[in-house]
Amino acid sequence: MQKHELPKLSYSYDALEPFIDTKTMEIHHTKHHQTYVDKLNVALEKHSELFDKDLKELIKNINLVPEDIRTAVKNHGGGHLNHSLYWQIMTSDKKERKFEGKIADEIKKIFGSYDEFKKKLTEVALGVFGSGWAWLVVSNGKLEIISTPNQDSPLIQNKIPILGIDVWEHAYYILRQNRRNDYVEAFFNVINWKKVNENFKII
Repeated sequence: MQKHELPKLSYSYDALEPFIDTKTMEIHHTKHHQTYVDKLNVALEKHSELFDKDLKELIKNINLVPEDIRTAVKNHGGGHLNHSLYWQIMTSDKKERKFEGKIADEIKKIFGSYDEFKKKLTEVALGVFGSGWAWLVVSNGKLEIISTPNQDSPLIQNKIPILGIDVWEHAYYILRQNRRNDYVEAFFNVINWKKVNENFKII
């Protein structure tokens, strides 16, 4: 039985400065994400055979998860998956931040230009009521921008997330207070397009 664990970051907590501050990164990773992992493990202990199941498959087929833990797995399992992707699609490496490759070509094809894509994703991120996420997903083989509430994963809708913006206040409140727009604008400066390309290629 393999319990879920907090993933290590490939960069230091201060690596994304000045766009995302050190304190936010540290608390976000070691407190918020750790809590999702811990509570997911507690829920799965009630049906320990589910530790052997792929978490993405559990979330994708959430209605097959036993009812007594379904909400907990949806919330905390979703939080674990969402954040694991979020850390990976940010980087301090300027080469990895370069908008290029297959995903760049496809974004230009679907949205018209990088600027139009950025505008659309920003609108969706700012339009999330309360807590949630804005996503670039692949749906039926085509790129799409969507939002989900709380820690809901696009996998529940059979959509594959390849880039996500966490717009819970804990992602930005220390540095930016209620200015979600400033955080979203800053986020575009740290996107790891190399990783987003990799996410897109494996689909």
